[in-house]
Amino acid sequence: MDINDFRAWHTLILLVLFIALIFWVFSKKRTSSFNEAANLPFADEEEHKATIKKETHHE
Repeated sequence: MDINDFRAWHTLILLVLFIALIFWVFSKKRTSSFNEAANLPFADEEEHKATIKKETHHE
């Protein structure tokens, strides 16, 4: 087994891992958790607006 065999096996393993990752990302079971994660930046938006409103009244 020389370096070229190692490179071929390495490429094949990475291709299989990439395809597995694609299936994992687009699986229906993960949709709800990905949607929840996508909305995390907006989770404290109302609290932030209230804080800004309080700060403007103190001026």
